[in-house]
Amino acid sequence: MRKRLMPMAALVGAIATMPLAPASAAPVSPGPSAALLDDLSERTFRFFWETANPANGLVPDRYPSPSFSSIAAVGFGLTAYPIGIERGYITRAQARERVLTTLRFFRNAPQGKQAQGMSGYKGFFYHFLDMKTGVRSSNSELSTVDTALLMAGVLHMQSYFDGADEQEAEIRRLADELYRRIDWQWAQARPPAIVLGWHPETGMLPYDWRGYNEAMLVYVLALASPTHPVEPKAWEEWTSTYDKTWGTSWGQEHLAFASHFGHQYSHVWIDFRGIQDAYMRKRGIDYFENSRRATYAQQAYAIANPLGCKGYGAKLWGVTASDGPADATVTDGGKRRKFRSYAGRGMGKEHYDDCTIAPTGAAASIAFAPEIAIPAITDMHARYGKQIYGKYGFLDAFNPSFDFGIKLANGRRVPGFGWIDTDYLGIDQGPILAMIANHRDESVWRVMRANPVIRAGLRKAGFSGGWLETGAKP
Repeated sequence: MRKRLMPMAALVGAIATMPLAPASAAPVSPGPSAALLDDLSERTFRFFWETANPANGLVPDRYPSPSFSSIAAVGFGLTAYPIGIERGYITRAQARERVLTTLRFFRNAPQGKQAQGMSGYKGFFYHFLDMKTGVRSSNSELSTVDTALLMAGVLHMQSYFDGADEQEAEIRRLADELYRRIDWQWAQARPPAIVLGWHPETGMLPYDWRGYNEAMLVYVLALASPTHPVEPKAWEEWTSTYDKTWGTSWGQEHLAFASHFGHQYSHVWIDFRGIQDAYMRKRGIDYFENSRRATYAQQAYAIANPLGCKGYGAKLWGVTASDGPADATVTDGGKRRKFRSYAGRGMGKEHYDDCTIAPTGAAASIAFAPEIAIPAITDMHARYGKQIYGKYGFLDAFNPSFDFGIKLANGRRVPGFGWIDTDYLGIDQGPILAMIANHRDESVWRVMRANPVIRAGLRKAGFSGGWLETGAKP
């Protein structure tokens, strides 16, 4: 689970509020940028295909550092496999085998309230699982949002593998079973809200999911459940804090969340273009447009560069949760800078911006604003590629402002350049691959628009309009 940040204050911006986005994103023109997106897509896909444990389908939280599995990374990995089929990286038969291995593992993984030796409880799964055994790792929490991200990948498999053969029929059966057994009502420790998670040692966490952040998907899936559904008033509870975060930030009037992944995750699977719930109808936009405005706010913040970070500008932006160099305070040019290792970074000093850039911030925003995301991807590759672009695409993060000879928590220092992560993170790789695919041909959105769970959840949340009014087919 990413660290939740408090809403950012309204700030004077550099770019005017943008109009509603067109119905579909412009295609990538042939040329250098298209070739780079081809290469980035395949390298990022290979992260999931090659680092997953082939015996159980578990995807590591990070690589190459030794790591447990992140169930959210598994959800992104499942979503990657159909993209691999469509792009010709693997065959449908290869993907079927991997998907079946993964779904069979989760169906058979031990569920119980014991603190050790279990993979989950009440249909939910622990945030982190041992890569080999698949049981709870690191005393992690039973996570509602990470289970939702896993289930989004599972449901993607349910809709994508629609063939008549037995293997594809089994994929659909397993996906249905895994989704149906989640007890969303049990996760309402303080109804109608849904709790962040549970520890077998101490019980329910003291926090609930209320918007706006990455957990929109939690409520959509919980509302649609045929076995343990939450009531529609749960969505009202989710949106009850929206007015606190609606405002103008860096020239963009929108529902704010400081760390950019909150504007990306649910959008990987749900096409929010042209559909609105009651709150967005009142505001006159949709959630897709909201994320587009948030993306422009990120660029405007980087252009203004209030903290004087090296490299920030129109083609280097994207402050989000990521690895960082160290937990240390350093005096640099007479200024004290506080750096962090892993943190839920956001725009502005109050949101832990320590000049660390995560390429996923811009790259996974390509579906929202390709006109600024593609130049950012291209420029990062051209300027920093020798340091930050490798076997599986962009390394998780880098920081040109950190060039100090102190002990690092992650990565390595390159004198004269700054700090570079040495790991790839599954939860940052996944949105890059999926959103490039959605930008190019809507391949994830197209499949998920036909998924009955997604459609039912959105309707129960009060969404209407656009593709929800039609019998969408993949």
